[in-house]
Amino acid sequence: MINEQIVQSRCFSDSELLEILNSDFNSLQEQADFVRKSVYGNEIFIRGLIEFSNFCKNDCLYCGLRASNKELERYRLTKEEILNCCENGYKAGCRTFVLQSGEDLSYTDDEICKMIAEIKSKYPDCALTLSMGEKTYKTYKRYFNAGADRYLLRHETSSSAHYKKLHPSSMSIENRKRCLFDLKDIGFQVGSGFMVGSPYQTNEHIVEDVRFLQKLNPAMIGIGPFISHHNTPFANFKSGSVEKTLVLISLLRVMFPFALIPATTALCSLDEQGDIKGFQAGANVIMPNISPLFARKKYTLYDLCDNKICEADKLEKRIVRLSKKVESVGYKIVVSRGDVRNAR
Repeated sequence: MINEQIVQSRCFSDSELLEILNSDFNSLQEQADFVRKSVYGNEIFIRGLIEFSNFCKNDCLYCGLRASNKELERYRLTKEEILNCCENGYKAGCRTFVLQSGEDLSYTDDEICKMIAEIKSKYPDCALTLSMGEKTYKTYKRYFNAGADRYLLRHETSSSAHYKKLHPSSMSIENRKRCLFDLKDIGFQVGSGFMVGSPYQTNEHIVEDVRFLQKLNPAMIGIGPFISHHNTPFANFKSGSVEKTLVLISLLRVMFPFALIPATTALCSLDEQGDIKGFQAGANVIMPNISPLFARKKYTLYDLCDNKICEADKLEKRIVRLSKKVESVGYKIVVSRGDVRNAR
């Protein structure tokens, strides 16, 4: 077991990180829960996720939205459909909207900026998060000036060699990192993260990921287990471990006390209690999908997505059900933007 003093100091050597990754570290989970409650209490923040397009120019080997997947029925939500999602989400208690898509080249910067401005005008008490992939500094700056508050861009793996095994040659970890630091420089609350158990990943790769996050110091850290998709080159690879994901959530909470850490959809897809286990491990964000049902069925990043995100119930009923589930273990969903809290 890792020395308790080291846990409390939040300083880990590489060998100590590897020890954590190779163990069932229950005491770290207890420490993580204590740290999270010290900063955020028992509050769980909800983000309304709007998957507005499943078109993507990239051909990442693990993703069901990859350009080579010709079986996927593609879609784009209209502006009216997106605004309707925001309206429904607001009524259900969401005070952050997350606009997520593949890297869809059909949208101009002007169109995205107008959408951002309209959403912020209608819901000035809400935060707006974008998750649209790699862009230029100029484009990110325009999004920020239009009113976007946050940007999610998982680095997936910080190892250049590992990155090349997961992505086509047209993509590079160097450009992904450039994007993340550009976003921070502009003033976004930045979110990054990585897959747990992705093909060819080693514990040494995960240590590299943790070290990169220390350099970036993001406001949000999202991790989830890898889940394969049948129409990708990684179709036959096994899924990542729920247990290892939970250990890493605890580790990241201890190392990044003020970070916003979600219990991700992938975690909930592999374990019906994944959200609750995530909160108990130190997570404090949940992202209910507020996209239209037809879109949720077509935004297939991986094969098990239907397990959790394609519920046909109305959004408000889903939020009420989630609230009761969260309250049953001592947490509470709050109506709040849920901004990151910084050290005093």
